[in-house]
Amino acid sequence: MISDSAAWPAPAKLNLMLRIVGRRPDGYHLLQTVFQFVDRCDWLWFAPRDDGVIERIGDVAGIPAEADLTVRAARLLQRATGSRLGAAIRIAKHLPLGGGLGGGSSDAATALVALNHYWRTGLTLTELAELGLKLGADVPVFVHGRAAWAEGVGERLTPVDLDEPWFVVLTPSCHVATGAIFSDLELTRNSPPITITDFMMGAGGNDCEVIVYGRFPEVAAAAAWLARHGQARLTGTGACVFAPFPDEASAGQILSQLPLGWTGFAARGRNRSPLLERLLRERAALSEAPPIFGL
Repeated sequence: MISDSAAWPAPAKLNLMLRIVGRRPDGYHLLQTVFQFVDRCDWLWFAPRDDGVIERIGDVAGIPAEADLTVRAARLLQRATGSRLGAAIRIAKHLPLGGGLGGGSSDAATALVALNHYWRTGLTLTELAELGLKLGADVPVFVHGRAAWAEGVGERLTPVDLDEPWFVVLTPSCHVATGAIFSDLELTRNSPPITITDFMMGAGGNDCEVIVYGRFPEVAAAAAWLARHGQARLTGTGACVFAPFPDEASAGQILSQLPLGWTGFAARGRNRSPLLERLLRERAALSEAPPIFGL
């Protein structure tokens, strides 16, 4: 059995802005974005095994076990470190697939961080982030667990201190494939770069919005409705849209007015990830001497 008290969080992220400033020769897009976490999470449980077997316990709708980034992350860590240990992994999904909240990448990061701890493989967060980049461009920010300004393909991270408002996040019932949006011929790929200071003064936007709103009327409708109440934006390539509010009460009031059949949630913005906080508690409980890189 895997104890419910041992759950590890895999938090959602929001892209507070997303600019596509170029393209590499290999086709990957060069980005500028700002990541902030929210305290809405998937939850993962890990039971270490002595036989080296890595298995996912239970089904996750729409994700076969062999394609699950969580399982792939565990096997990647196992290969990279030569660990002979395995793990049984259980996942409770609360973040929608194809929503732009980073659920799969966050799950993978949580697997890397938690199993590095349980298996005592001794990698730093920087080393774990380098491994995670092999699984997806968003994985490193989840591993490091700090709100960040990101460049490159999203892996060059500079920690930033942001306000931590409450967000209303609407979750349209559609799956937006990131690859399809980034391959759209109409996508802007030459936005002029900005600086962190520019962003803090209000510059930003999301270059994917025009494409996503055009392809997915339900996302456009959600953004239009939310824009009547606050500054609505698309996170990543969507489908989720969000707006900040000053406190939980005002976010809850907006959420209570959702049209019939629509779904969403309110969550607090976090500059420090719940995953990082969990790791720090684990380290403190064991009184481990090695510091965590970057803290």
